[in-house]
Amino acid sequence: MTAFREIQPTDFTINPFERIGKEWMLIAAARDGAVNAMTAAWGGFGVMWRRNAAFMVIRPQRFTKEFVDAAPVFSLNFLGPERRETLDYFGSVSGRDEDKIGKSGLAVDFSDQAPYFAEAKLAVICRKLYAQPYKGEFFIDPRPERDCYPQKDYHTLYVGEVIRILARD
Repeated sequence: MTAFREIQPTDFTINPFERIGKEWMLIAAARDGAVNAMTAAWGGFGVMWRRNAAFMVIRPQRFTKEFVDAAPVFSLNFLGPERRETLDYFGSVSGRDEDKIGKSGLAVDFSDQAPYFAEAKLAVICRKLYAQPYKGEFFIDPRPERDCYPQKDYHTLYVGEVIRILARD
């Protein structure tokens, strides 16, 4: 496995529609010496408050939300198509019920106190800037609420400042 190299945000050229929406990512955070992660297919990258930023959402019932809420930092990890089964696994099992990371065989490293996965092709390390629960009354178009929230279990939106991007070929 080749070593990570740090890349500058100006050199960050992924297609977020492919990488997040189709290939997925793992959101990881640490709390009280433990690490948890979950699969996510919703999020993005851009500029917010004059900072390079990543955006992601987590539903209230997800165990990883407790870790992200407790930590000042988190990571977004892109594993590559050869790890699709791992992404499926992290999306279907709760860390409340079993040691997902241990069973997956992924190795955890840390950068700026944020956990990330050694097997990732790309790890985006973020410092939390903002968290806001979605509310039904703020949907202008009713379709997302109707289609995505039949249980009214609205996501929390997180905005993180991108503080480091680690990539490998």
